[in-house]
Amino acid sequence: MVNFFRNVASEMRKVSWPKRKELTRYTITVITTVVFVAVFFAVVDLGISELMRLIIGSK
Repeated sequence: MVNFFRNVASEMRKVSWPKRKELTRYTITVITTVVFVAVFFAVVDLGISELMRLIIGSK
């Protein structure tokens, strides 16, 4: 078990961590993408709901 954690620590030292500027850019990209996808699916859901309301309401 101790050997495992030593290996983990050794590998973590080899990781190339992003600089602050890169991290900020990546974070903004992820948040923008998530918001865009959420709004897109909300609009699609609203459209499908209205379509179903029209179809069901016409019978």
